Amino acid sequence: MCGIAGWISFERDVREYREVIDNMTRTMRLRGPDAEGVWLDHHAALGHRRLSIIDLEGGSQPMLAEADGKALACLVYTGEVYNFQELRSELIGLGHAFRTRSDTEVVLRAYLQWGEALTGRLNGMYAFAIWDTRQQRLLLVRDRMGVKPLYYYPTADGVLFGSEPKAILAHPEAQRLVTADGLREMLDLVKTPEAAVFAGMREVRPGQTITVDRAGLRKHRYWQLEAREHGDDLPTTIRTVRELLDDIVERQIIADVPLCTLLSGGLDSSVITALAARSTARQGKGRVRSFSVDFVNHGIEFTSDYLRGSPDAPFVRDLAAHAGTEHQEILLESRELADPALRAAVLGAQDLPPAYWGDMLPSLYKLFEAIRGQSTVALSGESADEVFGGYRWFHDAAAVAADTFPWLSGNAGSFFDGQSLIAPELLRQLDMPGFRRDSYAQALAEVPTLATDNAKEKRMREISHMHLTRFVQALLDRKDRMSMAVGLEVRVPFCDHRLVEYVFNAPWSMKNFDGREKSLLRAAGKDVLPDSIVQRVKSPYPATQDPAYERALREGLARVLDDSAAPASSLLDRTAVRSLLDKPYGAVSSAPERAGLEMALGLDNWLRHHQVKLGL
Repeated sequence: MCGIAGWISFERDVREYREVIDNMTRTMRLRGPDAEGVWLDHHAALGHRRLSIIDLEGGSQPMLAEADGKALACLVYTGEVYNFQELRSELIGLGHAFRTRSDTEVVLRAYLQWGEALTGRLNGMYAFAIWDTRQQRLLLVRDRMGVKPLYYYPTADGVLFGSEPKAILAHPEAQRLVTADGLREMLDLVKTPEAAVFAGMREVRPGQTITVDRAGLRKHRYWQLEAREHGDDLPTTIRTVRELLDDIVERQIIADVPLCTLLSGGLDSSVITALAARSTARQGKGRVRSFSVDFVNHGIEFTSDYLRGSPDAPFVRDLAAHAGTEHQEILLESRELADPALRAAVLGAQDLPPAYWGDMLPSLYKLFEAIRGQSTVALSGESADEVFGGYRWFHDAAAVAADTFPWLSGNAGSFFDGQSLIAPELLRQLDMPGFRRDSYAQALAEVPTLATDNAKEKRMREISHMHLTRFVQALLDRKDRMSMAVGLEVRVPFCDHRLVEYVFNAPWSMKNFDGREKSLLRAAGKDVLPDSIVQRVKSPYPATQDPAYERALREGLARVLDDSAAPASSLLDRTAVRSLLDKPYGAVSSAPERAGLEMALGLDNWLRHHQVKLGL
């Protein structure tokens, strides 16, 4: 995994601006701690920071393809292509010669062979840029599910691009400006495709290519979910899901560096961990390492809520023993999650306030930091809920019937509401209800349907599609930023597009055939799991319930309220803030009650330390 950056200018000789591309590239140093490279042509500057995973000695970037001493194309690439070995063999058969064992060179040679059509042949998580010197054209590509990020910023004579906004913002022509549209996007969890918070910046959509040449900028969708008739019966569907999972995990455990799994004790991570353990044992690679996270107990007993019905630890231990993993539990100190230095690191990784994720971001950062000391690659169970229908609101009649995004309705909505301390006049100016209605209407309009779908199937297809194209993007962003901030590559087997396509078109009656969440996954993986996990109800990533964490946040917000020069001061509802600060602490602190507090404090830190200008 790596970080990329670049600048295309058709009216300037960018070779005269080496310092600019160096600065852009260095913002990606955490994503790629192992090496740095820059390549300059007359109108193109490409930068790369490398995290070495496959072919540690080869695979350096930017990678140049040449013929007869002339440059043909140059590639900067981040991610992994899991079918690169098959593609390499095919390309050798077509006459290509390889200098390295890396998947990077396979992508470059695939472009030379098939041009933009290479996108239909790749299986993996990736984002890359290719400058074709022959055609003086840039090609930007992002993987089908958007696991790897890629942003761009059109300029008067070309384009800037980077793995994260910070790479683009390091260029002197990019403004750190956020307008009303960006602020709306930040305050509500709707994740509009292609939208970025910073004005003038865009995000390459999952499954999209962007081409830039002297004629301008063009977009193309090379992949999107389609509605297809599902002809398999239930036993065949379960068997196919399992066969896909076996193949996916087998491909994704390939690495030339230490690999592990993230284990929560839930169905998703347990299936991945158990399959990885089987595969590595079969290959004679020894035991899989697994890691889980929990919080140091300071007399706070676990309290269930709408999303979390049970603590993870007992289930983690059951799976680790059953699968025979080499397991380690990472214990976090809740009080440390409010540490200013840690929160600054999180903010720097996100380029945005922590918003609705709250303490999950610093805890993920600390977890990944601890894992990175022992492993470089981790397999995660992320995205299974979106694929198989695991969230509680999939099974809540009121949420299903709600005329909005299900995760923003009813009890679930309180977990993602970062607006409670925002000034009412600002919310009225932004028209947040109207923004949400428009976003929801746009999301519905994009859903593919079948004439044979009945009302129930049509509605569940809509909900599945919104999760696979919007909600999952927020989760993948969260995991990408926190893992790459410490140089850890996290792979997400459930985002394999073959599995996503297949399960998306399985009828809801199959996904819910036993009346439970994720019925297909449960049936497909039950033979490798202990019964305790087969029977466990969905529980998301843990959040601290220690009031000491909330106390630290309140103290920080009190300082903001007392500082007349605080950049977020005019954006907050001072009456609501004072009411919150005066509220007695409970025996436990819940994430929904902290949502507005997290947003208010994060917004101030973001404006204060990232020199962001608001254009409202």
